[in-house]
Amino acid sequence: MTVYIDPPTWPGHGRMWSHMVSDTSYEELHTFADVIGAPRRAFDGDHYDVPSERYASAVAAGAVEVGSKELLRHLTEAGLRRPKHRPSGA
Repeated sequence: MTVYIDPPTWPGHGRMWSHMVSDTSYEELHTFADVIGAPRRAFDGDHYDVPSERYASAVAAGAVEVGSKELLRHLTEAGLRRPKHRPSGA
């Protein structure tokens, strides 16, 4: 049971963001997010979007630092990956 986080390299809304996932369950992920003070609105279907200023606290709380490709691999292997919705005709 591990929570993983990638580096804050994703731009959006004037900030840089990380993705945080579980290799076990969404329940584990939500519980961990509560511990670091991440609001539920930061949950994006299968991961949390974590702003760069919360990255260090996530790691200090036990999130394992991995690259983006490894994070996606853990999420997919756990069977927790949810595809993004595509607009009609795409």
